[in-house]
Amino acid sequence: MLVSMHDDPPILVCADLQVEYLTPGRRHVIRDGDATTARCLELLTLWRSNLWPVMHLKRIAQAAWFNPSSRLTDWIAKTRPQPGEMTFEHPLPSAYSSSRFGGHMSAIRTTRCILIGFSLDETILATAVEGFHRSHRYHVITDAVACRQLGTDDAAAYRHAVVDVIANFATVQSSAELIRTSGAVAV
Repeated sequence: MLVSMHDDPPILVCADLQVEYLTPGRRHVIRDGDATTARCLELLTLWRSNLWPVMHLKRIAQAAWFNPSSRLTDWIAKTRPQPGEMTFEHPLPSAYSSSRFGGHMSAIRTTRCILIGFSLDETILATAVEGFHRSHRYHVITDAVACRQLGTDDAAAYRHAVVDVIANFATVQSSAELIRTSGAVAV
């Protein structure tokens, strides 16, 4: 189904676009983080230029490896939320661990969301699964999501496996599939 920009557009949900994931030597560094950030920025720019709704998720885990007072939890500069864009901090992998996020999602008419960003194997996976159980429709954009490299030599195979799991709970598509023609978003 194609939705024109004048209809009810889906919500762009930017997951965990934080400095932590781009800092070399950090446990959660993402190898292809710059490419993913660039694709996220393209989609974020499209949503902002059309004044479509944008939400930002920020993981604030209390684990020893994740210090919420560190500058590493700051937003990536170019993806920082702008006035009018909602932000939700979540302590557990799912965005629904934020009672504000869960309440907001339950209250809005549109529950079609485009998920982009980092933490593919944590925040994006957990949010898509929990959203599925709440009848919220998520679309995960494969070229605008990334996850850390776990002690594996084949990070691409790991990422592919995570995307395959997510496909059981959300629509999986590329940004080209999402944006079919100028002024239309396929959902």
